[in-house]
Amino acid sequence: MPNNDEFAVHRLNKRGLEMAEAVAELFATLLAGLDGIISVGRERSLVVTKLQEASLFAKRAVALDPVNQEQNAPPPEPAEEAKPGG
Repeated sequence: MPNNDEFAVHRLNKRGLEMAEAVAELFATLLAGLDGIISVGRERSLVVTKLQEASLFAKRAVALDPVNQEQNAPPPEPAEEAKPGG
């Protein structure tokens, strides 16, 4: 299996989880505010999609910060489908 940190799983510690939850809450608050301004339709759908994308990258930034990572966490078990011969 290739060793590429770009796709590594990062287990969050308590602080990291709190930060990720804060990011989610901020994006939810933003969308709630926009719902009073923009109407339902294609443009709103695009706004939601782009906010979801931005939220994903914001949470990734939280996860990549070593201070938010659980130290000495065992590597995750591969999913059944990903195991050789599985």
